[in-house]
Amino acid sequence: MGATLRALRALLLLAGFYLLGVLLLAVLAGIDWLLYLHAPSSVAVKLYLVSVLLAIPVARGLFMLRTPKAEEAPGLPVTEADEPVLWRTVRELADRIGTRAPSRILLTPDVNAAVAEDARLLGLLPGSRRLHLGVPLVQGLTEAQLRSVIAHELGHYSNADTRLAALGVRGRAQILRVIGHFEELAGRTAAREQARQEKKNAKAAAKGRKTKEVDTRHQGITYRAMARIYTAYAKLYLRATLAGARRQEYAADAAAARVAGQDATSSALREIPVLDAAFGFYMHHYVTLGEEAGLLPPRGEVFGGFGRMLSARQLELAGLRTDLPTEPVSPYDSHPPIADRVRRIEALPADHRTDEGRGAALGLLSDPERTLAALEDAVLTEEVRRFRRTADWPELLNGSMTTHFAGLDTPLHRALALYTKTHPTLPALLDLIDDGRLWQLARRLPLSDEAVAAKGRAFREFARPALTESLHRMVLAEFSAHARLHWEFSWERGATARLLPAPGEPAPPSDAALSDLIDPAVGAAVADHPDTGPLRALLPSTPTDPANRETDSSR
Repeated sequence: MGATLRALRALLLLAGFYLLGVLLLAVLAGIDWLLYLHAPSSVAVKLYLVSVLLAIPVARGLFMLRTPKAEEAPGLPVTEADEPVLWRTVRELADRIGTRAPSRILLTPDVNAAVAEDARLLGLLPGSRRLHLGVPLVQGLTEAQLRSVIAHELGHYSNADTRLAALGVRGRAQILRVIGHFEELAGRTAAREQARQEKKNAKAAAKGRKTKEVDTRHQGITYRAMARIYTAYAKLYLRATLAGARRQEYAADAAAARVAGQDATSSALREIPVLDAAFGFYMHHYVTLGEEAGLLPPRGEVFGGFGRMLSARQLELAGLRTDLPTEPVSPYDSHPPIADRVRRIEALPADHRTDEGRGAALGLLSDPERTLAALEDAVLTEEVRRFRRTADWPELLNGSMTTHFAGLDTPLHRALALYTKTHPTLPALLDLIDDGRLWQLARRLPLSDEAVAAKGRAFREFARPALTESLHRMVLAEFSAHARLHWEFSWERGATARLLPAPGEPAPPSDAALSDLIDPAVGAAVADHPDTGPLRALLPSTPTDPANRETDSSR
Protein backbone atom coordinates (compact mmCIF):
# COMPACT_ATOMS: atom_id res chain seq x y z
CA MET A 1 0.00 0.00 0.00
CA GLY A 2 1.46 3.36 -1.04
CA ALA A 3 1.84 6.40 1.18
CA THR A 4 -1.19 8.12 -0.35
CA LEU A 5 -3.50 5.17 0.28
CA ARG A 6 -2.17 4.72 3.80
CA ALA A 7 -2.77 8.40 4.52
CA LEU A 8 -6.32 8.13 3.13
CA ARG A 9 -7.05 5.06 5.26
CA ALA A 10 -5.73 6.78 8.38
CA LEU A 11 -7.88 9.84 7.65
CA LEU A 12 -10.98 7.68 7.15
CA LEU A 13 -10.38 5.83 10.42
CA LEU A 14 -9.89 9.13 12.24
CA ALA A 15 -13.06 10.48 10.64
CA GLY A 16 -14.85 7.34 11.80
CA PHE A 17 -13.96 8.21 15.39
CA TYR A 18 -15.54 11.65 15.02
CA LEU A 19 -18.59 10.19 13.28
CA LEU A 20 -19.04 7.70 16.13
CA GLY A 21 -18.93 10.55 18.65
CA VAL A 22 -21.46 12.62 16.72
CA LEU A 23 -23.82 9.63 16.40
CA LEU A 24 -23.62 8.91 20.14
CA LEU A 25 -24.33 12.57 20.97
CA ALA A 26 -27.28 12.49 18.56
CA VAL A 27 -28.64 9.33 20.22
CA LEU A 28 -28.36 10.94 23.66
CA ALA A 29 -30.09 14.08 22.39
CA GLY A 30 -32.86 11.95 20.87
CA ILE A 31 -33.41 10.12 24.15
CA ASP A 32 -33.58 13.45 25.96
CA TRP A 33 -36.24 14.69 23.47
CA LEU A 34 -38.34 11.57 24.01
CA LEU A 35 -38.04 12.00 27.76
CA TYR A 36 -39.18 15.61 27.42
CA LEU A 37 -42.26 14.51 25.49
CA HIS A 38 -43.30 11.43 27.43
CA ALA A 39 -41.60 11.06 30.82
CA PRO A 40 -42.72 12.67 34.09
CA SER A 41 -40.64 15.75 34.82
CA SER A 42 -39.17 14.27 38.04
CA VAL A 43 -37.88 11.21 36.15
CA ALA A 44 -36.79 13.22 33.11
CA VAL A 45 -34.58 15.56 35.16
CA LYS A 46 -32.64 12.63 36.64
CA LEU A 47 -32.17 11.03 33.23
CA TYR A 48 -31.14 14.38 31.71
CA LEU A 49 -28.32 14.48 34.27
CA VAL A 50 -27.19 10.96 33.29
CA SER A 51 -27.30 11.97 29.62
CA VAL A 52 -25.11 15.02 30.26
CA LEU A 53 -22.59 12.97 32.24
CA LEU A 54 -22.37 10.48 29.35
CA ALA A 55 -22.03 13.23 26.77
CA ILE A 56 -19.13 15.03 28.48
CA PRO A 57 -16.41 12.39 27.76
CA VAL A 58 -17.65 12.04 24.17
CA ALA A 59 -17.48 15.79 23.61
CA ARG A 60 -14.07 16.07 25.27
CA GLY A 61 -12.75 13.37 22.92
CA LEU A 62 -14.14 15.17 19.87
CA PHE A 63 -12.53 18.47 20.81
CA MET A 64 -9.11 17.07 21.60
CA LEU A 65 -7.44 19.15 18.91
CA ARG A 66 -3.79 18.39 19.58
CA THR A 67 -2.01 15.08 19.25
CA PRO A 68 -0.41 14.32 22.64
CA LYS A 69 3.34 14.75 22.39
CA ALA A 70 5.03 11.53 23.39
CA GLU A 71 7.64 11.81 26.10
CA GLU A 72 11.10 11.07 24.80
CA ALA A 73 12.67 7.93 26.18
CA PRO A 74 15.56 8.49 28.62
CA GLY A 75 18.88 8.40 26.83
CA LEU A 76 22.11 10.14 25.92
CA PRO A 77 22.01 12.60 23.00
CA VAL A 78 25.25 12.45 21.00
CA THR A 79 26.39 15.11 18.57
CA GLU A 80 28.60 14.68 15.54
CA ALA A 81 31.49 16.03 17.62
CA ASP A 82 30.83 13.32 20.24
CA GLU A 83 30.52 10.37 17.82
CA PRO A 84 31.75 11.31 14.33
CA VAL A 85 32.02 7.71 13.05
CA LEU A 86 28.50 6.82 14.14
CA TRP A 87 27.07 9.96 12.55
CA ARG A 88 29.01 9.35 9.33
CA THR A 89 27.66 5.79 9.22
CA VAL A 90 24.06 6.93 9.73
CA ARG A 91 24.34 9.61 7.02
CA GLU A 92 25.91 7.16 4.59
CA LEU A 93 23.12 4.65 5.15
CA ALA A 94 20.48 7.39 4.76
CA ASP A 95 21.99 8.34 1.39
CA ARG A 96 21.93 4.73 0.23
CA ILE A 97 18.34 4.27 1.44
CA GLY A 98 17.39 7.49 -0.34
CA THR A 99 16.05 9.47 2.59
CA ARG A 100 16.89 12.45 4.78
CA ALA A 101 19.13 11.59 7.74
CA PRO A 102 17.92 12.18 11.31
CA SER A 103 18.84 15.46 12.96
CA ARG A 104 19.32 13.86 16.37
CA ILE A 105 20.74 10.55 17.65
CA LEU A 106 19.84 9.34 21.12
CA LEU A 107 21.66 6.38 22.71
CA THR A 108 19.23 4.45 24.92
CA PRO A 109 19.67 1.73 27.58
CA ASP A 110 17.46 -0.94 26.00
CA VAL A 111 17.68 -3.62 23.30
CA ASN A 112 15.86 -1.61 20.68
CA ALA A 113 16.23 0.83 17.84
CA ALA A 114 13.54 3.21 16.65
CA VAL A 115 12.95 6.34 14.61
CA ALA A 116 10.53 9.20 15.12
CA GLU A 117 9.58 12.33 13.24
CA ASP A 118 7.90 15.49 14.52
CA ALA A 119 5.70 15.88 11.44
CA ARG A 120 3.29 18.80 11.13
CA LEU A 121 -0.30 19.08 9.90
CA LEU A 122 -1.04 15.43 10.76
CA GLY A 123 1.95 14.25 8.74
CA LEU A 124 1.34 16.31 5.62
CA LEU A 125 4.55 18.27 6.26
CA PRO A 126 7.83 16.62 7.35
CA GLY A 127 9.57 17.56 10.59
CA SER A 128 12.74 16.98 12.56
CA ARG A 129 13.86 13.35 12.82
CA ARG A 130 15.33 11.31 15.66
CA LEU A 131 17.11 7.96 15.78
CA HIS A 132 17.01 6.02 19.05
CA LEU A 133 19.78 3.43 19.23
CA GLY A 134 20.04 0.95 22.10
CA VAL A 135 23.56 0.63 23.51
CA PRO A 136 23.09 -3.13 24.22
CA LEU A 137 22.71 -3.55 20.45
CA VAL A 138 25.98 -1.70 19.90
CA GLN A 139 27.65 -4.00 22.43
CA GLY A 140 26.25 -7.26 21.09
CA LEU A 141 26.15 -6.86 17.30
CA THR A 142 28.85 -6.74 14.67
CA GLU A 143 29.31 -3.55 12.69
CA ALA A 144 27.51 -5.09 9.69
CA GLN A 145 24.59 -6.22 11.85
CA LEU A 146 24.24 -2.79 13.45
CA ARG A 147 24.33 -1.17 10.01
CA SER A 148 21.42 -3.39 8.99
CA VAL A 149 19.47 -2.38 12.10
CA ILE A 150 20.04 1.31 11.37
CA ALA A 151 19.18 0.80 7.70
CA HIS A 152 15.93 -0.89 8.72
CA GLU A 153 14.94 2.11 10.82
CA LEU A 154 15.91 4.58 8.09
CA GLY A 155 13.78 2.50 5.73
CA HIS A 156 10.74 3.65 7.70
CA TYR A 157 11.66 7.23 6.83
CA SER A 158 11.91 6.47 3.11
CA ASN A 159 8.41 4.93 3.13
CA ALA A 160 6.88 7.92 4.98
CA ASP A 161 6.02 5.56 7.87
CA THR A 162 7.13 7.98 10.59
CA ARG A 163 5.56 11.03 8.97
CA LEU A 164 2.16 9.40 8.52
CA ALA A 165 2.30 7.88 11.98
CA ALA A 166 0.89 11.14 13.35
CA LEU A 167 -2.55 10.28 11.98
CA GLY A 168 -2.57 6.84 13.60
CA VAL A 169 -1.19 8.17 16.87
CA ARG A 170 -3.86 10.85 17.06
CA GLY A 171 -6.70 8.43 16.45
CA ARG A 172 -5.44 5.88 18.99
CA ALA A 173 -4.81 8.60 21.59
CA GLN A 174 -8.30 10.06 21.24
CA ILE A 175 -10.07 6.68 21.40
CA LEU A 176 -8.07 5.58 24.43
CA ARG A 177 -8.67 8.92 26.10
CA VAL A 178 -12.45 8.60 25.78
CA ILE A 179 -12.37 4.99 27.02
CA GLY A 180 -10.27 6.11 29.99
CA HIS A 181 -12.76 8.85 30.88
CA PHE A 182 -15.69 6.41 30.91
CA GLU A 183 -13.76 3.82 32.93
CA GLU A 184 -12.74 6.51 35.42
CA LEU A 185 -16.34 7.63 35.85
CA ALA A 186 -17.48 4.02 36.31
CA GLY A 187 -14.80 3.48 38.93
CA ARG A 188 -15.81 6.61 40.84
CA THR A 189 -19.47 5.56 40.82
CA ALA A 190 -18.62 2.08 42.12
CA ALA A 191 -16.32 3.54 44.82
CA ARG A 192 -19.05 5.89 46.08
CA GLU A 193 -21.57 3.05 46.22
CA GLN A 194 -19.08 0.81 48.03
CA ALA A 195 -18.42 3.53 50.61
CA ARG A 196 -22.17 4.02 51.11
CA GLN A 197 -22.80 0.30 51.63
CA GLU A 198 -19.83 -0.08 53.98
CA LYS A 199 -21.05 2.87 56.06
CA LYS A 200 -24.51 1.30 56.23
CA ASN A 201 -23.01 -2.04 57.30
CA ALA A 202 -20.96 -0.34 60.00
CA LYS A 203 -24.08 1.25 61.47
CA ALA A 204 -25.89 -2.09 61.33
CA ALA A 205 -23.01 -3.88 63.06
CA ALA A 206 -22.90 -1.23 65.78
CA LYS A 207 -26.57 -1.94 66.53
CA GLY A 208 -26.02 -5.71 66.48
CA ARG A 209 -27.91 -6.25 63.24
CA LYS A 210 -26.83 -8.50 60.37
CA THR A 211 -24.73 -6.85 57.68
CA LYS A 212 -25.09 -7.36 53.92
CA GLU A 213 -22.44 -8.24 51.38
CA VAL A 214 -21.12 -5.19 49.54
CA ASP A 215 -22.21 -5.41 45.90
CA THR A 216 -21.18 -2.79 43.29
CA ARG A 217 -21.48 -4.96 40.17
CA HIS A 218 -24.24 -2.84 38.63
CA GLN A 219 -22.75 0.55 39.49
CA GLY A 220 -21.43 2.60 36.57
CA ILE A 221 -22.97 0.19 34.08
CA THR A 222 -23.95 2.96 31.64
CA TYR A 223 -20.40 4.32 31.64
CA ARG A 224 -19.00 0.86 30.99
CA ALA A 225 -21.49 0.33 28.16
CA MET A 226 -20.24 3.53 26.48
CA ALA A 227 -16.65 2.42 27.05
CA ARG A 228 -17.39 -0.91 25.36
CA ILE A 229 -18.70 0.89 22.26
CA TYR A 230 -15.44 2.80 21.94
CA THR A 231 -13.42 -0.31 22.77
CA ALA A 232 -15.04 -2.13 19.85
CA TYR A 233 -14.06 0.71 17.51
CA ALA A 234 -10.56 0.76 19.01
CA LYS A 235 -10.13 -2.92 18.10
CA LEU A 236 -11.16 -2.19 14.53
CA TYR A 237 -8.85 0.82 14.43
CA LEU A 238 -5.85 -1.08 15.78
CA ARG A 239 -6.39 -4.06 13.50
CA ALA A 240 -6.48 -1.80 10.46
CA THR A 241 -3.52 0.41 11.38
CA LEU A 242 -1.24 -2.24 12.88
CA ALA A 243 -1.73 -4.69 10.01
CA GLY A 244 -0.26 -1.97 7.83
CA ALA A 245 2.55 -1.52 10.36
CA ARG A 246 3.53 -5.16 9.93
CA ARG A 247 3.75 -4.68 6.18
CA GLN A 248 5.97 -1.67 6.82
CA GLU A 249 8.32 -3.89 8.84
CA TYR A 250 8.70 -6.28 5.91
CA ALA A 251 9.45 -3.34 3.60
CA ALA A 252 12.03 -1.94 6.02
CA ASP A 253 13.68 -5.39 6.30
CA ALA A 254 13.96 -5.54 2.51
CA ALA A 255 15.56 -2.09 2.44
CA ALA A 256 18.06 -3.16 5.12
CA ALA A 257 18.98 -6.29 3.18
CA ARG A 258 19.51 -4.25 0.02
CA VAL A 259 21.75 -1.68 1.71
CA ALA A 260 23.53 -3.61 4.47
CA GLY A 261 23.47 -7.13 3.06
CA GLN A 262 21.27 -10.18 3.29
CA ASP A 263 23.43 -12.12 5.76
CA ALA A 264 23.93 -9.13 8.05
CA THR A 265 20.18 -8.45 8.14
CA SER A 266 19.10 -12.03 8.82
CA SER A 267 21.80 -12.58 11.45
CA ALA A 268 20.90 -9.31 13.18
CA LEU A 269 17.26 -10.39 13.35
CA ARG A 270 18.38 -13.70 14.87
CA GLU A 271 20.60 -11.94 17.38
CA ILE A 272 18.16 -9.35 18.70
CA PRO A 273 15.94 -11.81 20.70
CA VAL A 274 19.12 -13.35 22.14
CA LEU A 275 20.42 -9.95 23.23
CA ASP A 276 17.03 -9.05 24.66
CA ALA A 277 16.95 -12.18 26.84
CA ALA A 278 20.60 -11.80 27.82
CA PHE A 279 20.21 -8.13 28.77
CA GLY A 280 17.19 -8.88 30.95
CA PHE A 281 19.19 -11.60 32.69
CA TYR A 282 22.16 -9.26 33.10
CA MET A 283 20.10 -6.46 34.64
CA HIS A 284 18.33 -8.82 37.05
CA HIS A 285 21.27 -10.96 38.14
CA TYR A 286 24.13 -8.48 37.96
CA VAL A 287 23.28 -4.78 37.81
CA THR A 288 20.43 -4.72 40.34
CA LEU A 289 22.09 -7.24 42.64
CA GLY A 290 23.03 -4.49 45.10
CA GLU A 291 19.67 -2.71 45.16
CA GLU A 292 18.75 -4.02 48.61
CA ALA A 293 22.15 -2.95 49.97
CA GLY A 294 22.17 0.41 48.18
CA LEU A 295 25.17 -0.55 46.05
CA LEU A 296 26.01 0.15 42.41
CA PRO A 297 28.64 -1.39 40.12
CA PRO A 298 31.75 0.71 39.43
CA ARG A 299 31.24 3.76 37.23
CA GLY A 300 30.71 2.76 33.62
CA GLU A 301 29.97 -0.85 34.55
CA VAL A 302 26.16 -0.59 34.79
CA PHE A 303 26.12 -1.08 31.03
CA GLY A 304 29.78 -1.88 30.46
CA GLY A 305 29.61 -5.28 32.11
CA PHE A 306 27.05 -6.51 29.59
CA GLY A 307 29.67 -6.92 26.88
CA ARG A 308 31.86 -9.03 29.18
CA MET A 309 28.94 -11.26 30.13
CA LEU A 310 28.12 -11.80 26.45
CA SER A 311 31.70 -12.84 25.72
CA ALA A 312 31.78 -15.21 28.69
CA ARG A 313 28.46 -16.91 27.87
CA GLN A 314 28.79 -17.37 24.11
CA LEU A 315 28.26 -21.13 24.27
CA GLU A 316 25.19 -20.73 26.45
CA LEU A 317 23.70 -18.15 24.08
CA ALA A 318 24.46 -20.06 20.89
CA GLY A 319 21.40 -22.30 21.20
CA LEU A 320 19.06 -19.32 21.44
CA ARG A 321 20.02 -18.13 17.97
CA THR A 322 18.36 -21.11 16.31
CA ASP A 323 15.18 -21.01 18.42
CA LEU A 324 13.47 -18.01 16.86
CA PRO A 325 10.10 -16.78 18.20
CA THR A 326 7.37 -18.39 16.07
CA GLU A 327 4.32 -17.95 18.29
CA PRO A 328 1.16 -16.51 16.68
CA VAL A 329 1.17 -12.74 16.54
CA SER A 330 -1.58 -10.78 18.25
CA PRO A 331 -3.83 -8.81 15.87
CA TYR A 332 -2.59 -5.73 17.76
CA ASP A 333 1.14 -6.45 17.40
CA SER A 334 2.91 -4.02 15.08
CA HIS A 335 5.77 -6.45 14.30
CA PRO A 336 5.59 -9.86 12.56
CA PRO A 337 7.27 -12.86 14.21
CA ILE A 338 11.08 -12.79 13.98
CA ALA A 339 11.07 -16.26 12.38
CA ASP A 340 8.85 -15.06 9.54
CA ARG A 341 11.01 -11.97 8.96
CA VAL A 342 14.19 -14.09 8.87
CA ARG A 343 12.59 -16.56 6.46
CA ARG A 344 11.68 -13.76 4.05
CA ILE A 345 15.17 -12.27 4.15
CA GLU A 346 16.89 -15.61 3.66
CA ALA A 347 14.60 -16.36 0.70
CA LEU A 348 16.02 -13.38 -1.20
CA PRO A 349 18.64 -14.02 -3.90
CA ALA A 350 22.10 -14.40 -2.32
CA ASP A 351 24.22 -11.24 -2.52
CA HIS A 352 27.48 -12.90 -1.31
CA ARG A 353 28.26 -10.01 1.06
CA THR A 354 29.49 -12.19 3.90
CA ASP A 355 32.84 -10.54 4.67
CA GLU A 356 31.62 -7.01 5.41
CA GLY A 357 31.83 -5.40 8.84
CA ARG A 358 32.86 -8.39 10.91
CA GLY A 359 34.27 -6.19 13.65
CA ALA A 360 32.35 -5.30 16.80
CA ALA A 361 29.82 -2.48 16.42
CA LEU A 362 31.25 -0.93 19.59
CA GLY A 363 34.10 0.29 17.37
CA LEU A 364 31.71 2.87 15.89
CA LEU A 365 31.89 4.76 19.21
CA SER A 366 34.84 7.10 19.71
CA ASP A 367 35.35 6.26 23.38
CA PRO A 368 33.06 3.42 24.51
CA GLU A 369 34.02 3.65 28.18
CA ARG A 370 33.28 7.37 28.30
CA THR A 371 29.98 6.88 26.46
CA LEU A 372 28.82 4.06 28.74
CA ALA A 373 29.60 6.14 31.82
CA ALA A 374 27.77 9.16 30.38
CA LEU A 375 24.74 6.96 29.61
CA GLU A 376 24.52 6.04 33.29
CA ASP A 377 24.36 9.73 34.22
CA ALA A 378 21.62 10.27 31.63
CA VAL A 379 19.27 7.38 32.50
CA LEU A 380 19.77 6.44 36.17
CA THR A 381 17.35 8.10 38.57
CA GLU A 382 18.62 10.51 41.17
CA GLU A 383 17.78 7.99 43.91
CA VAL A 384 19.86 5.25 42.27
CA ARG A 385 22.78 7.60 41.62
CA ARG A 386 23.00 8.12 45.39
CA PHE A 387 23.85 4.43 45.89
CA ARG A 388 27.45 3.70 46.89
CA ARG A 389 29.73 2.69 44.03
CA THR A 390 31.71 -0.47 44.70
CA ALA A 391 35.33 -0.85 43.65
CA ASP A 392 34.59 -3.93 41.54
CA TRP A 393 31.96 -6.61 40.84
CA PRO A 394 33.18 -9.04 43.58
CA GLU A 395 32.73 -6.29 46.18
CA LEU A 396 29.22 -5.66 44.86
CA LEU A 397 28.39 -9.37 45.12
CA ASN A 398 29.74 -9.88 48.63
CA GLY A 399 28.21 -6.65 49.96
CA SER A 400 24.85 -7.54 48.45
CA MET A 401 24.81 -11.09 49.82
CA THR A 402 25.87 -9.93 53.29
CA THR A 403 22.96 -7.48 53.37
CA HIS A 404 20.58 -10.10 52.01
CA PHE A 405 21.39 -12.66 54.68
CA ALA A 406 21.38 -10.04 57.44
CA GLY A 407 17.74 -9.31 56.65
CA LEU A 408 16.76 -12.90 55.86
CA ASP A 409 13.08 -13.60 56.53
CA THR A 410 11.95 -17.10 55.54
CA PRO A 411 8.66 -18.86 56.39
CA LEU A 412 10.68 -20.81 58.99
CA HIS A 413 11.81 -17.54 60.61
CA ARG A 414 8.21 -16.38 60.90
CA ALA A 415 6.96 -19.73 62.17
CA LEU A 416 9.72 -19.86 64.80
CA ALA A 417 8.94 -16.33 65.99
CA LEU A 418 5.25 -17.21 66.40
CA TYR A 419 6.05 -20.46 68.17
CA THR A 420 8.67 -19.18 70.64
CA LYS A 421 7.44 -15.57 70.94
CA THR A 422 11.09 -14.50 70.69
CA HIS A 423 13.46 -13.33 67.97
CA PRO A 424 14.07 -16.26 65.59
CA THR A 425 17.69 -17.46 65.61
CA LEU A 426 19.41 -20.60 64.41
CA PRO A 427 20.59 -21.62 67.92
CA ALA A 428 17.01 -21.30 69.17
CA LEU A 429 15.84 -23.50 66.31
CA LEU A 430 18.45 -26.16 67.02
CA ASP A 431 17.46 -26.20 70.70
CA LEU A 432 13.82 -26.62 69.69
CA ILE A 433 14.74 -29.52 67.39
CA ASP A 434 16.68 -31.19 70.21
CA ASP A 435 13.60 -30.84 72.40
CA GLY A 436 11.63 -32.88 69.82
CA ARG A 437 9.34 -30.04 68.73
CA LEU A 438 10.37 -29.70 65.08
CA TRP A 439 7.17 -31.17 63.64
CA GLN A 440 4.97 -29.11 65.94
CA LEU A 441 6.81 -26.05 64.61
CA ALA A 442 6.32 -27.30 61.04
CA ARG A 443 2.54 -27.10 61.55
CA ARG A 444 2.95 -23.31 61.62
CA LEU A 445 4.52 -23.14 58.17
CA PRO A 446 2.42 -22.12 55.13
CA LEU A 447 1.06 -25.50 53.99
CA SER A 448 -1.30 -26.81 51.35
CA ASP A 449 -4.73 -28.10 52.40
CA GLU A 450 -3.49 -31.62 51.68
CA ALA A 451 -0.48 -31.15 53.97
CA VAL A 452 -2.62 -29.70 56.77
CA ALA A 453 -4.88 -32.76 56.66
CA ALA A 454 -1.94 -35.21 56.67
CA LYS A 455 -0.55 -36.87 59.79
CA GLY A 456 2.52 -38.76 60.88
CA ARG A 457 5.04 -39.66 58.20
CA ALA A 458 2.86 -38.26 55.41
CA PHE A 459 2.86 -34.84 57.09
CA ARG A 460 6.63 -34.96 57.57
CA GLU A 461 7.15 -35.66 53.87
CA PHE A 462 4.95 -32.70 52.96
CA ALA A 463 6.73 -30.31 55.34
CA ARG A 464 10.33 -31.49 54.86
CA PRO A 465 11.13 -29.61 51.58
CA ALA A 466 10.12 -26.24 53.03
CA LEU A 467 12.01 -26.97 56.25
CA THR A 468 15.11 -28.04 54.36
CA GLU A 469 15.18 -24.97 52.13
CA SER A 470 14.64 -22.49 54.95
CA LEU A 471 17.12 -24.21 57.28
CA HIS A 472 19.74 -24.24 54.52
CA ARG A 473 19.35 -20.48 54.12
CA MET A 474 19.47 -19.94 57.89
CA VAL A 475 22.78 -21.82 57.99
CA LEU A 476 24.21 -19.65 55.22
CA ALA A 477 23.03 -16.56 57.13
CA GLU A 478 24.83 -17.80 60.24
CA PHE A 479 28.07 -18.25 58.30
CA SER A 480 27.62 -14.80 56.75
CA ALA A 481 27.05 -13.19 60.19
CA HIS A 482 30.38 -14.65 61.37
CA ALA A 483 32.20 -13.44 58.22
CA ARG A 484 32.88 -17.01 57.14
CA LEU A 485 31.11 -16.86 53.81
CA HIS A 486 32.86 -15.58 50.69
CA TRP A 487 31.09 -15.28 47.34
CA GLU A 488 33.03 -15.86 44.15
CA PHE A 489 31.98 -13.69 41.23
CA SER A 490 31.77 -15.10 37.71
CA TRP A 491 30.56 -13.93 34.30
CA GLU A 492 30.35 -17.52 33.03
CA ARG A 493 28.04 -18.95 35.69
CA GLY A 494 26.09 -18.05 38.78
CA ALA A 495 27.85 -16.86 41.92
CA THR A 496 29.20 -19.59 44.19
CA ALA A 497 29.81 -19.43 47.93
CA ARG A 498 33.01 -20.61 49.60
CA LEU A 499 33.35 -21.36 53.31
CA LEU A 500 36.20 -19.58 55.04
CA PRO A 501 37.90 -21.46 57.92
CA ALA A 502 37.40 -20.34 61.49
CA PRO A 503 40.49 -19.01 63.25
CA GLY A 504 42.82 -21.91 63.99
CA GLU A 505 40.94 -24.34 61.73
CA PRO A 506 42.37 -25.83 58.52
CA ALA A 507 40.89 -24.55 55.29
CA PRO A 508 38.42 -26.89 53.54
CA PRO A 509 39.58 -28.37 50.23
CA SER A 510 39.48 -25.72 47.47
CA ASP A 511 37.31 -27.93 45.27
CA ALA A 512 34.82 -28.79 48.02
CA ALA A 513 31.34 -27.52 47.26
CA LEU A 514 29.67 -25.71 50.13
CA SER A 515 26.50 -27.72 49.57
CA ASP A 516 28.50 -30.94 50.11
CA LEU A 517 29.34 -29.67 53.61
CA ILE A 518 25.93 -28.27 54.53
CA ASP A 519 23.38 -30.57 52.87
CA PRO A 520 24.11 -33.75 54.90
CA ALA A 521 24.02 -31.81 58.19
CA VAL A 522 20.76 -30.06 57.28
CA GLY A 523 19.28 -33.37 56.14
CA ALA A 524 20.10 -34.95 59.50
CA ALA A 525 18.43 -32.05 61.36
CA VAL A 526 15.12 -32.49 59.50
CA ALA A 527 15.09 -36.29 59.38
CA ASP A 528 12.23 -38.31 60.89
CA HIS A 529 14.42 -38.62 63.98
CA PRO A 530 16.28 -35.28 63.94
CA ASP A 531 19.95 -35.05 64.89
CA THR A 532 21.48 -31.58 65.21
CA GLY A 533 24.95 -32.86 66.07
CA PRO A 534 26.44 -32.68 62.54
CA LEU A 535 25.06 -29.16 62.10
CA ARG A 536 26.32 -27.93 65.47
CA ALA A 537 29.76 -29.32 64.69
CA LEU A 538 29.82 -27.48 61.37
CA LEU A 539 28.46 -24.12 62.48
CA PRO A 540 30.15 -21.27 64.31
CA SER A 541 29.62 -21.31 68.07
CA THR A 542 26.01 -22.27 68.95
CA PRO A 543 26.06 -22.62 72.73
CA THR A 544 23.17 -24.26 74.49
CA ASP A 545 21.99 -23.72 78.02
CA PRO A 546 19.51 -26.33 79.22
CA ALA A 547 18.30 -23.95 81.88
CA ASN A 548 17.17 -21.48 79.24
CA ARG A 549 15.33 -23.95 77.03
CA GLU A 550 11.57 -23.59 76.74
CA THR A 551 9.33 -26.40 77.80
CA ASP A 552 6.28 -27.60 75.96
CA SER A 553 3.61 -29.20 78.12
CA SER A 554 1.93 -30.60 75.01
CA ARG A 555 4.88 -32.89 74.21
